[in-house]
Order: sequence, then structure tokens, then C-alpha cells
Amino acid sequence: MCGLLVFLSRDGTADRDALAAALERLGHRGPDETALVAADGAVFGFTRLAIIDRAGSHQPCRYKTWTVVFNGELYNYRQLRAQLAAEHGATFATEGEAEVLAAAFHHWGPSAVRRLRGMFAAVLWDAATRTLHAIRDPFGIKPLYHVQTPDGLYLASEKKALLPFAGGARRIGTAALSHYLTLQYVPEPATLHPAVHRLPAGHTLTCRPGEPPVVRRYFEHTLRPVPRPEAEAVAAIRAALRDSVHAHLQSEVPLGAFLSSGVDSSAVVALARERHPDLCAYTAGFDDARYSEIEAASQTAAALGVRLKATLVRDDDVIEALPRIVWHLDDPVADPAVVPLYFLCRTAAQDVTVVLSGEGADELFGGYEIYREPAALAPVAGLPDPVRRGLRAVAGVLPEGVRGKSFLERATTPIDERYYGNARIFGPAEKARLMRGPADPHTTVTGPLYAAAEGLDDVSAMQYVDLHTWLPGDILTKADRMSMAHSLELRVPFLDRAVYAAAAALPPELKVSPHATKHALREAVRGLVPEAVVTRRKLGFPTPTRVWLRGRVGEWAGDVLAAADVDHLLDIAHVQRLLAAHRRGGVDHSRKIWTVLMFCLWYGQQPAAAALSVRSSASSGGCG
Repeated sequence: MCGLLVFLSRDGTADRDALAAALERLGHRGPDETALVAADGAVFGFTRLAIIDRAGSHQPCRYKTWTVVFNGELYNYRQLRAQLAAEHGATFATEGEAEVLAAAFHHWGPSAVRRLRGMFAAVLWDAATRTLHAIRDPFGIKPLYHVQTPDGLYLASEKKALLPFAGGARRIGTAALSHYLTLQYVPEPATLHPAVHRLPAGHTLTCRPGEPPVVRRYFEHTLRPVPRPEAEAVAAIRAALRDSVHAHLQSEVPLGAFLSSGVDSSAVVALARERHPDLCAYTAGFDDARYSEIEAASQTAAALGVRLKATLVRDDDVIEALPRIVWHLDDPVADPAVVPLYFLCRTAAQDVTVVLSGEGADELFGGYEIYREPAALAPVAGLPDPVRRGLRAVAGVLPEGVRGKSFLERATTPIDERYYGNARIFGPAEKARLMRGPADPHTTVTGPLYAAAEGLDDVSAMQYVDLHTWLPGDILTKADRMSMAHSLELRVPFLDRAVYAAAAALPPELKVSPHATKHALREAVRGLVPEAVVTRRKLGFPTPTRVWLRGRVGEWAGDVLAAADVDHLLDIAHVQRLLAAHRRGGVDHSRKIWTVLMFCLWYGQQPAAAALSVRSSASSGGCG
């Protein structure tokens, strides 16, 4: 894995010292090599974590008129290399992936991106046409940021490398902040700095010197459930997953895997062990046994015949590491699972350079408990409109906390209004109480997605929303940043084209059943993993946030809130009252407190934070 920084100058000039300083901010992504090279009006910076062709594949890499910097892995690069040689007589000076990528664009054109199998963010410059091309993988596994300035276009693997060039545009977008407070992450392509944008997953960016960049979609999620015998679907999933895991094992450096108590990581470990019998797995837990998965992971590791190395996370670790975690995230992500993931990656990086992990399985195969909600609500949701309106009126007059009130409210609310992701931290009324500026409704993010998902069943529509929002915004962001914080390459075999195709065709009943989530996937790995894993409910590194905030972490959080200079953005006194009530017990405000805490830590780290101003929500979109 690596870090890239590219500058396409408007007039051919560049401040190499400033670019070199910015590149240093990406050093954790690639400690093995650093290079900064000018290429006909563009400047390419690269920090390398050497995985494949370690001695030969230096970047930036050139192929004929093309220069490329590439972050990620192409699991089919050897096949592409052979195809390019056979069809076009291509010859190569290296044994690595970057040169194959440049050759693919040279011979096949920009449509070559559709042939790639893997995780990637890359920038290519064609000196012959003076055109820059940037690409990002279909799921958003690897990040790519960009900012347009009067001097030209800057692109980088992390936003922190671009902030020095954003100048006076380093403002906080109220729409992005509003979405963060609800979703616990900033949905792409926005960031909390309106001048800096993310290239969305499955998109390309093209630009010529002095012209604005053009962003286009090349990949679209197509969830098209089709009737299919269960045995056939299960066999297809198992075959695709086995092939993907084996492909993800290509490496010239030590490799391991993450293991929780669940079916996703257990399946990856079991299939990886088929090729790597000496595989070592890694897990994390807490000294509070109610939240720790170490014991269950140990039992699974023993049954699979792999070594397991466990990491215990304590209160003091949280206090010490959380500011650093926030710095690596670029924008705050208030998913508490980021904490054990940070320490898990730190432990693994002591032994290996590459790890396999189970991210993506829940979004593809229906792994979240909330996906079972449409079936639970069906008896009411299917009633005639007048009856549902009457029931909603009844729910409206019931006191808060009365049994059945929430059920009736949700059952009488259309799916596109009630579901906007796995995390729903602050609702509209709560945001109006908390924010100093206007709040942006979640429907500005999810509305277009539901329109595109028209005709899908409710479960598939929910998955479609999560594939575009939750997966790249939360799951993959924290996976990339926490692994790269320790110069560790994290690979996700579930997010593979063939695995995706097998999942996309599943009908709802093979995703969620009355008794379990991920029904087809569980059946596909039955016999590969222990039966207790197949039937175990999803946990996924649960974190004791509620407990932390009632102890020493809560005391520390109170100090952070008191010192935070964010009162022009948020009513921090309101959050302090939530913290006080939470610490007294009887109520659980932990997710709300944690969300604001992460933002306060992030804001305090921003350049010239006291001088940052608020920008209206209308200005936080677009690509500059």
C-alpha cells in the first residue's frame, strides 16, 4: 500500500518544496521509498509500501508517454500483462502492477479501468495528449482526494496532504457537519472542508492543464435479485469467495488475517489457510468480558488450526490514542469500532505487512439486523393507506416510551424516509437543538439513491444505500486509515467483482431469514468454519463506549468538550449536559457524546482552527 500526491499545474510551474513537505504527511502510508518527480507539467509524489516486485517496481512509473502513481493491488495484473503482450506486443521493464496499469491505459484507453480486479486509487498522466486520468475502485476501498486551486489541480491519498494548498478555503461546511452528526461520517464526495473533495467510488476524473476536472461514473451497483435455487446460489458464493481469497494472497511479504467471533472473518481465515497453513490471525478485545470477542475468536482459531494473537484495549489506551486516531482519519468517523481496529492493526504490523479482513460481507449479503426490519414491519406496512394513516395518528399521541409507539411510527413511514444507514445519531429535532447553523436533511444524501433504486425490494434498496454511503464513508475509511497508520496493507476479499456478482443476484429470502442474517453466506461457509460460528449472531468488534464514558474516558471527554473552541458551530453546553446525565446512569447518551467528542478532537487539530469560518450548506457540493 502506498501514498500518492499529484499536482497538475495550470502554467507549468510548481513549488517543489511545498509539495515535498505535503508528501511527508503521507509517510506512514509508504515508509519503504519516497519519490517526487516532475513529468511534463505534472509533479508526481509517492511513498511506497513495497509488496509486489519489491526490488523493481519503483514509482512514479513510466510506460511510453504515460506516467502513473498507483495505490492498491490489482489481483489480475498478471492476466492483464499477458493479454497486453499477446494483443499489442507490450513489453515490460518491471514485474509489478503500476506498469501494467499504465500499459492498459495506453493500449486500451480509459475504459481499461473496467478490466481491473482489485482495490486501487491511481493517477495517470499522458504526455502525448496532456491529459490526466484519476481512478478509484468500484467500492471505494482506497481513497483519493482532490482540490482545485488557481495554481492547478492537486490530488492525494489523504486530505491532510492537500490542506496546505486549500488556502483561504479551509472552512467548515455546515451540510457536511450536519450529515456527520446524523450518520457519524461525512458522506462522499464531500469533506468537512468544502474546497476538498473525494473522488467517489467507481468514478474517474479527467483533467487537462488550466481546465476544470470532469468526474464520471464508470461502475454502478446493480442489485438485481433473481429467483434461484438455494443450493445453486450457495455453491456460486462459495466458489467466488474461495477464488477471491486465494487471489488476495499474492504477496512477497509476510501476510496474516483478522479474526473476530463472526462468520465473515472466520470464512476468510479458513479459506486463506488452504494456501497458507502457517497463517497467523489477529483479534482485539477489552477487559470487560461483555464486549470482548477474544475468547470466541480463540475457540475459532483453535478449530481452524491457526495461531491467534490477541490485543487487549484498556481505558488508558483510548485516552492516549484517540487524538492520533482522529488525525489519521482526516475527517472524523464516530464509529467506536475504529478504536479496537487501530490497536488491532498496530499489533499485526509488528509481524506482517499484509492482512486479510472481512469488510463488505454485511453490505453484500445482508448482514445487518436492520435489514430484517422490512419483514417485521410488513403486517402494518402492507395495510391500506387510510388504515396506516390512522395508525400513524395513534402513534403520534402515544407518550414516549410506550410499547408499540416506535413500531407503529416506523411501520407507517416509507422506507426512503425511515432508513438512511446503520448509524442514526442525531435526529432532525436534536440537530436543530445542537447546531448553531442550519441542518441539512439526510434525504439530500439518500434521496437520489432511493430514486436510483426504484423497483428494488426494501432489503435490496437498503443495501443499495449502504453500498454508496456507509460502506465507503465508514467501514472502508476506518479500515484504510487505521491500517495505513501502521504501514499495514489491509485487503478485503468480499469486495471482489465475482463475489459481488454472486451477492447481487440473491433474492431477499436468501439474505435475511426469520432466524438469521446473511443466510446464503452462512450456508456457503457451513463446513468450512465451526458450526458455532455459522449460527452466531453478528458482533463485529463491539466497543464498550457506554462504559468508557462513565469512567476515566468520560472524565477526559469532559475536559476535551470544555476546551473545545466549537461553540460557534455547536451548543457544547448541551453536550456537556448529556455527558453529565450519562455519567450519572439511567440513560445512555454514549453515541451522541462520542460523535461530538470525535468532532471536537478533529476541529482542534485543524490548521488555524480559530480562524476557520462557517460556509453555507449550498457551497459544500460539487468538485470545484
